[in-house]
Amino acid sequence: MVKKLLRKISPMKVRIFKIANRRGYAAISLNNLTEGTTANQAYQRMIKALKRQGYELAVLAGDRVKKRIVSRI
Repeated sequence: MVKKLLRKISPMKVRIFKIANRRGYAAISLNNLTEGTTANQAYQRMIKALKRQGYELAVLAGDRVKKRIVSRI
């Protein structure tokens, strides 16, 4: 089986925000939307979603993910 080459993308392309009128957070990047109960969980799910499409996203520590949260998109 041939190993798939993944294109690296910057964590700056991921937008994490608090979902209005619901519990939890969401992450948006390259036409993908993921949700999670915490910002870190939404980011980890985004890593998996982008990997399916052939992109590699750097893993960030939990405190660095919290810094990426925006209030508006």
